[in-house]
Amino acid sequence: MHAQSVAPQGIADEAKTSPLQVLTLVLCFLVVAADGFDVASVGYVAPLLKSAWSLTPAQLGPIFGAGLFGLTVGSFLFGPLADRIGRKRVIVISLILFGLGSLACAYAPSAGWLVALRFLTGAGLGGAMPNSITLSSEFSPPRGRAMRVTLMFCGFTLGLAGGGAVASLLLPTFGWQGVFVFGGVFPLLLAPVIWLWLPESIRFMAGKPRYAKEARRTIERLTGDANTPIDSLAPEDARREDAQQSVIGTLFSTRYRTGTLLLWIAFFCTLWVYYQVSSWLPTVITSAGIDASHAARVGAMLPLGGTLGSLVNARLMDRMNPFFVLSGSYAIAAVSIALIGVAIGEPFLVYVTVFMAGFGLSGAQTGANVLVAGFYTTAARATGVSWALGVGRIGSIIGSMTGGVLLATFHSLPAAFALFAAPVVIAGLAMLANGWVYRSRA
Repeated sequence: MHAQSVAPQGIADEAKTSPLQVLTLVLCFLVVAADGFDVASVGYVAPLLKSAWSLTPAQLGPIFGAGLFGLTVGSFLFGPLADRIGRKRVIVISLILFGLGSLACAYAPSAGWLVALRFLTGAGLGGAMPNSITLSSEFSPPRGRAMRVTLMFCGFTLGLAGGGAVASLLLPTFGWQGVFVFGGVFPLLLAPVIWLWLPESIRFMAGKPRYAKEARRTIERLTGDANTPIDSLAPEDARREDAQQSVIGTLFSTRYRTGTLLLWIAFFCTLWVYYQVSSWLPTVITSAGIDASHAARVGAMLPLGGTLGSLVNARLMDRMNPFFVLSGSYAIAAVSIALIGVAIGEPFLVYVTVFMAGFGLSGAQTGANVLVAGFYTTAARATGVSWALGVGRIGSIIGSMTGGVLLATFHSLPAAFALFAAPVVIAGLAMLANGWVYRSRA
């Protein structure tokens, strides 16, 4: 079963691409770009923080981890809230919270304060990305949905990469505080733009009297005809299911229970390995006698490969069973990651293996974000996306902490990287099983 066919169909699916749909994708692109910049900001300022406060690497660790922990908490909190008050409102709340949090980070007097503020900033961030994915999916027609949502999600990569350029301009003049100030001002300026111009999900508003006027305005912006029956936007079976089950109950209902657990396994394993590899690869490369600048170029192959892999997967997911497409992507990732340990001493091969690891692993994660956004019914969709990412972020915390332990335990790099690849195999099998289960139901 294609992930898109699980969700109720609506007017946004049936209409030709409208300016409102394009605007929605562009605004969500900017939201995840702000998200990407904030996630990467600590990495840009870490050397200056280390010097200014005389921090050891061990003391820097909690500053990095606090943001990830906050993201995890925020994902679990903001998902159900978005299914209660709407995707757009939670995105605005999230922008304001992490904007204020980032500004506060610029005035942190000590490392302890910065850890606390990074946690609060991360918690605010937890609602931005999942709801941008959800809203983009709900405003994209089935044909080309995976590609459109993937292009929107490229804003996150842009935020990560473009943040480096912004930081290089700010650091010499404004120091590390300038990076946090920029990371706070941008989302705060974006929040009123989102409130004024980003539409709320029509599927979310359908059947809710308090959103009737807003739904009419959105329908008119989408089609030019405000008289389209709102009830036609949510099929009867979806409305009945939404009314009878709680949001969390839907995720674990007979219809979704198997898919939920298998998706969580895939998200957990994917982000575990991605953060494990991305966090420790530069150390492995430099320990092999390769200079730091060369190690940075090798590390850049991971997101570069991921961008290409995301676009290829999106194209295939629009044409084939998306679960099976992602299973193939995981297979590429597992083989490539295992080969990194063998290729470390060969400059050309290490470029290729790291690029292909990003192609398979990061490409699969972006595809999984798109897939889960179309998997659940409207009433539980934001929670489904947010909680899947929340489970994945637990994996990211574990991955960033365990990589060094595994490298120290296994004196052989080929053995260590083969073990790094093992969770990717589990993720691929989970996707394969999900594809088989939902294909058989169709």
